Amino acid sequence: MNKRNHLKILSLTLLFAALAASCVSPKRINYLQNMTHGSQIEIENRFEARIAPYDKLSIKVSTSGVRQELTTPFQTLAGDNMVDINGDVLLPVLGKIHVAGLTRLQLQDTLANILQRDGYVDDPIVIVHFTNFKIFFLGGDGRGRVINIRDEKAPFLEVLAQMGGLDNYTRRDRIGVMREINGKMVMRYLDPRSTDVFKDPFYMLQQNDFIIVDAFNATTALQQFNFWLGFIGTFTSVASLITSIAVFRSIKN
Repeated sequence: MNKRNHLKILSLTLLFAALAASCVSPKRINYLQNMTHGSQIEIENRFEARIAPYDKLSIKVSTSGVRQELTTPFQTLAGDNMVDINGDVLLPVLGKIHVAGLTRLQLQDTLANILQRDGYVDDPIVIVHFTNFKIFFLGGDGRGRVINIRDEKAPFLEVLAQMGGLDNYTRRDRIGVMREINGKMVMRYLDPRSTDVFKDPFYMLQQNDFIIVDAFNATTALQQFNFWLGFIGTFTSVASLITSIAVFRSIKN
């Protein structure tokens, strides 16, 4: 058997090996595998976002009363209002107010009560929104992205869907959610292949959580394998060209 045939056999062997390595069992990647038709699973850990230092808030003030001009001094609140390290926010007219630990709705009620109690606005209507509710994703390929959440509800599976899902080479049994709790970074691992994911206290994501995923151990090796497969394919093509030229010259001579 000549060198040319040897190269072809080697290339085909490597190609079949790469195809075999790229096959991933459905049990390793399918979501909620133990959920059956008609299943009813209660989410044990309901979450309502609470304001924390460095959050940015949009606050809009209006009134159901006739004196709309009373809300004019508060129109600048609609921009980003940064919560400082102590959990306070500095607002026009009202001054510094401690907001850390409050939900969005609680802050709405608090501000409405202050505005009416102190005579600033008749029948005030206050709307508060987070403007920086973000989840950070770090992929197994070393790349990352930021997912902006439009409301304060960010279930784990919903965020995965917003990311476009996970590729076949991401480990489903080791999806980390990292969160700052009382000044410490806490990591928990969630597995979306099982309905147990709904019971995890980190299932409902909070602002500034990190999702960190690992690739299967074979992924890096497969990437390297594909690189060398491409190299061998190029080498084979060059070798074939050289062989063809040599044969042509021998015939010509």
